[in-house]
Amino acid sequence: MARTEALRAAVEQHIDRWNTALPDTGLYAPMAYLMRLPAKRIRPVALLLAHELFGGDHQQVLDEALAIEVFHNFTLMHDDIMDAAPLRRGMPTVHLHWNVNTAILSGDAMLVKAHQLMGRDPRAAARFEQRAIEVCEGQQLDMEFEQRGDVTLADYNEMIRLKTAVLLAGAMEIGALLAGASDADVERIGQFGEHLGLAFQLRDDLLDAFGDPDKVGKQVGGDLRAGKKTWLLLRGLAVDDGTIRDALLVTPDQRDVPRMIAALERSGARADAEAEVARLDQQALAALDSIAVPEERKQHLRALAAQLMVRVH
Repeated sequence: MARTEALRAAVEQHIDRWNTALPDTGLYAPMAYLMRLPAKRIRPVALLLAHELFGGDHQQVLDEALAIEVFHNFTLMHDDIMDAAPLRRGMPTVHLHWNVNTAILSGDAMLVKAHQLMGRDPRAAARFEQRAIEVCEGQQLDMEFEQRGDVTLADYNEMIRLKTAVLLAGAMEIGALLAGASDADVERIGQFGEHLGLAFQLRDDLLDAFGDPDKVGKQVGGDLRAGKKTWLLLRGLAVDDGTIRDALLVTPDQRDVPRMIAALERSGARADAEAEVARLDQQALAALDSIAVPEERKQHLRALAAQLMVRVH
């Protein structure tokens, strides 16, 4: 945990330096605003940890770690526009603090900045581009799911793999690649990151319905009230006694969310989701176990995984 916090501090310092160097104009101010909001920095820290796993010096890849975080925040800036979200991490979203056109253009510029930061090594840049386009594919699927009534658990798993998990996988792959890891080990650490990312998103589904609102920081059952197609809701519909389907027939403001949550518990959907999270966690750890480096080098990635596995928000 101490190493993770030290690397997070290094990432924050690098972000501060990057923000300070940005021109003080209307295009760049939204970038700095978004990048300064409180964040866990999981993806850039994961890149640094993967780099160290294979004997690298994290100071040599801070730009690549920053590139991952800049790209992630670019997706958030545009996602907030698509979702008409009023808040991001407790603060007004960029399109409300400024306007939609500024948020679109500043987000576009962030994408360019991310590519510039990742441009040192052609192999890293190619892996980044692969993962970046997959994230966009996942966002498109997420939007399409809003209009579809035939979304399956397999569909949902593929959507969150693309939208959420592949960027964490890509961060670790790039860190390993830049440390000189073999192609096989780059793939193994990518599998570790991908399964960890899938479990991370499924935990979000569970926390939305069953988390402590004081710790989660939002109203319990928000996704259920909105009828958002999550793993938990889709599994709940598959084993439903009619309670959840009936609830979805009325408008969101009239939905009996506590009754829906009780139905998810009673039907076993919650237990199924928790079992799926545990399965993904085990797959992630198995991928890490398969990497032939000294065990002491793996302890910090194990600590990061443990932190994500027990999170409550």
